[in-house]
Amino acid sequence: MPSVQLNSRPDLTRSGVGVVKVSTWDVGSPERQRRTVEAVRAAWGDRDWPHPGLLSYTVHTGEDGRTLLHYSQWSGEEAYQDFVRHGRDARNADIDAAVPGIDRLGLHSYELYRSGFRDGTPEPGCVVIVDVEFAGPDPARQRGWVDAVFEALESEPVPAPGGLSAHFHLGTEGDRVLNYAEWATAQAHADALASDGEGIGSPSPQWERVQNFPGMTGGSVHRYLPALSLAPGL
Repeated sequence: MPSVQLNSRPDLTRSGVGVVKVSTWDVGSPERQRRTVEAVRAAWGDRDWPHPGLLSYTVHTGEDGRTLLHYSQWSGEEAYQDFVRHGRDARNADIDAAVPGIDRLGLHSYELYRSGFRDGTPEPGCVVIVDVEFAGPDPARQRGWVDAVFEALESEPVPAPGGLSAHFHLGTEGDRVLNYAEWATAQAHADALASDGEGIGSPSPQWERVQNFPGMTGGSVHRYLPALSLAPGL
């Protein structure tokens, strides 16, 4: 197996990704966030890369001071299940020994659908995760909502300053969408939320359609700071 390579960020549009796994851990405090990131770094860095089907593994720290976001890219579901059987437990055991009492809040599977970028995108200082839930599985509705967001973004006369990229993922069960958005800073995103519209974007029929899309039942927005991104070395 190859060694582990430390990167500044994942390649969100890389080829060969069959499924993306996203989960959240609640570790309770900023100090435990820091310790958990270091425990992850040690648990992974002290071993060879665990599986050829794992393309990247990224951890971000929540602005709330207690959560961690985990984002991993896989060649397919079979590769992930093989890792669960043969490689995950030892790493998690090391992390749990270093930081006991981690609450693992859930895991969802996604496929990347559409991405948008600003020209000359710099390194992000903030990652914003937007979760949207729908009433029951409907892949056409998932895609329709994302396409409506892009129409609204394209209608903006002046895009929000500081927005760098947006990567819309469709939940494989058909009832949720996740946007992994990169921003220059957390303050830039906060300022965009505080503008005239209800969320990102100015008041317009396009944004109203996004916000009142048929079948949408809920959503959430959380900000994270980039912490750790790993990939197989040479």
